Amino acid sequence: MTGLQLTVPGDLSAAVFLIAAVMILPGSSLMLRNAGLNPTRAKVLDFLISMGASIQVPILQSRQGELVGDVSVRHAALLGGTISGAQVAETIDELPMLAALGPYTERGIEIHDAKELRVKESDRIAALAEGLRQMGATVEEFPDGMRVEGRSKGRLHGAKVDPQGDHRIAMALAVVALGAEGKTTIRDAECVGVSFPEFFTALDRLRDAGKM
Repeated sequence: MTGLQLTVPGDLSAAVFLIAAVMILPGSSLMLRNAGLNPTRAKVLDFLISMGASIQVPILQSRQGELVGDVSVRHAALLGGTISGAQVAETIDELPMLAALGPYTERGIEIHDAKELRVKESDRIAALAEGLRQMGATVEEFPDGMRVEGRSKGRLHGAKVDPQGDHRIAMALAVVALGAEGKTTIRDAECVGVSFPEFFTALDRLRDAGKM
């Protein structure tokens, strides 16, 4: 047996919450170093770019058979869009955050063919829809997805929200709260530690940098 020295790339499905924060915070920017960009996991970037996100990959290389690169993100106005069919499987972990961006887009976000979201750590469709509604968003649920209306429905407001113990719903609602008026309280927010223990620290740093 021969030992190897390996570099583990950053998890793009976790980083998408910080990328989304940049989309919400005017004037903000972010550079992700050594992110895993395997084509089967990086489709979320393609969807964000299709909505108008300013995302570039200035460095891309192969390491141990996997694509790894730096991802540059700058704030930009988002148009909105629809995710369905094969796109769902390619972005399943990122769907809650993508849907939650709806109120910050021109046309809103619509998701279909995503019944799997009903049986994740929580019913992610129901939990996200309820949290967004508490904050003033206009949301329509479908058996296999949801529609979150765009910015024409008005600005979100702070609220007490319950992510149902689901780390991805908690992080999505925390990001959405960055652009809402007033304070948002997330019940059992420590559930984010399941996948991103330093999430709130990273989010605070990004928010504070955007104020400079």
